[in-house]
Amino acid sequence: MSKTLEGKVAIVTGAARNIGKTTALKLAASGAAIVVNAVQDGEAAENVAAGIRAEGGQAIAHIANVTDEDAVSKMIETTVDAFGRIDILVSNASIRGQVPITEMSLQQWKEVLSVPLDGAFLCARACVPHMENAGGGRIITLGGISAYIATANRAHVLAAKAGLVGLTRGLAVELAPLGITCNVVSPGHIDTERPASAGERPPMKTPPPVNRFGTPDEIAGMIHYLCQPEAAYITGQTLHVNGGMYMGV
Repeated sequence: MSKTLEGKVAIVTGAARNIGKTTALKLAASGAAIVVNAVQDGEAAENVAAGIRAEGGQAIAHIANVTDEDAVSKMIETTVDAFGRIDILVSNASIRGQVPITEMSLQQWKEVLSVPLDGAFLCARACVPHMENAGGGRIITLGGISAYIATANRAHVLAAKAGLVGLTRGLAVELAPLGITCNVVSPGHIDTERPASAGERPPMKTPPPVNRFGTPDEIAGMIHYLCQPEAAYITGQTLHVNGGMYMGV
């Protein structure tokens, strides 16, 4: 792969497995130095970082809860100490669950909103000054098709993912003068390893025109593209990668 991201530094949250891991590996293959973030699985995060280093890349693993302001500040400090700059933030960390609205506690509601939404806010706020110093950057958040076609028993997840669209659009307008683009990548049904907390995979009631599950590599490919120099005029957008299941905006 061409080293189009040589000299760039990327933080990928929730990067111990699935889409986050695949994204970290793909950005590293293009030359970016990677901070592999996970909330608790240090061994899995270090395995991803070690795999990048084994291929001649630069990577460190960093355990941090992205909803913890101090932990995020420490992650940013560690990144700059290790690599000297920050150019790319991929806010992939998320938490899922399936609970009927009448049984959903306020704590469950807040927890599921906090990881993708508060985490994206805290990480972006901390990264922006370093991106400005670097002359620009990329912020990419991970949405989801359920925010557009809806899924029962996941009101908290849908609210979080819809909120990410608003946050990302607001950042796109505010940060454009700094040379920072901000976009949402919204996956459809992707063949990933689901944590127990996510419950059973919601069925595809109507198969998409591309009649199969997507792969983590197809999502990582879109994220990778948005980090390229030729994507500098794309900002404030939601890029749907779902096989045609949803074709709106």
